[in-house]
Amino acid sequence: MFIAMNRFKVKLGSEAEFERIWRERDSHLATVPGFVSFDLLKGAEKEDHVLYASHSLWRTKADFEAWTRSEAFRAAHRDAGASKVQYLGPPQFEGFESVLSQTAG
Repeated sequence: MFIAMNRFKVKLGSEAEFERIWRERDSHLATVPGFVSFDLLKGAEKEDHVLYASHSLWRTKADFEAWTRSEAFRAAHRDAGASKVQYLGPPQFEGFESVLSQTAG
């Protein structure tokens, strides 16, 4: 498995708009080979921002990389710069390959 995460520092007051954009966008992920799941995570509130992370699970790193080169990826990110959300810096990408996995049951 491969986990792809982007961390976003969203300025205070922009949280509702940030979450709305993610809820309403057409991610196109359901049609992408190798895609397993997606979560948008909300972290702690700091002095000037709230930390969010997009967390997607892929069958392989190659599947994730193929998604980043696909038309579906371009369509999902087409309007990314058009929002009124204010950020502290650009998103920070982190990718992880699973070396151990456990499930309940």
